[in-house]
Amino acid sequence: MYTLTNVTKTYEGRNKVTALNNVNLTIPDGQMVAIEGPTGGGKSTLLQMLGALDVPTQGSILLGDVELSKANEKDLTQIRADRVGIVFQNFNLIQTLSALENVEMALVPAKMPADERKERAMEALASVNMDNRAGHLPGELSGGQQQRVAIARALVKHPPVLLADEPTGNLDVTTRDEILHLLHDRWRNDNLTVIMVTHDPRVADSAQRRLRIEHGVVRETKAAK
Repeated sequence: MYTLTNVTKTYEGRNKVTALNNVNLTIPDGQMVAIEGPTGGGKSTLLQMLGALDVPTQGSILLGDVELSKANEKDLTQIRADRVGIVFQNFNLIQTLSALENVEMALVPAKMPADERKERAMEALASVNMDNRAGHLPGELSGGQQQRVAIARALVKHPPVLLADEPTGNLDVTTRDEILHLLHDRWRNDNLTVIMVTHDPRVADSAQRRLRIEHGVVRETKAAK
């Protein structure tokens, strides 16, 4: 469970920017949440906080019983390695590595034997129907196939939380629906907490719960049933 209490994030520069403004939010384990809002409204900042990629200026963020807002960089790195998988809009695959090798890279911090790492990576690719393309480079895959590999890379660690930043933003409608179906399938089968940032109403409406963030303020637009 995520518990955010009075979370504020400001950036200092020529002008002070408040990306998050006194956010209070609870996300229970196993919930699928979509976060919408205009560009610059604070969506990506919120996702970075949830993914232990940044810390708030004020307030607290709990992931279970761990306070991310006060954790040191070593602890945050461990949390990212063990408890959170992240999927990006632009896939962020290493172009010189095969699909299998890209997925394996997520397990390097775990320092497991190479054969176990390869086996886990193949299982993750199979879970997204990409094991038959394990040896292909990203440039040899379609956008939808690359996003499937990126999802496998995020899930290979068996994290309880999956964060997705515009996971269908660069895909056509048919491929978007395929990826959305895949995310729902993994959410149900793996009992994941899934939090998606999206501009796509179709993606947002498919979520169990829908939030909107504007000017750093979060409000509920569709509560989970």
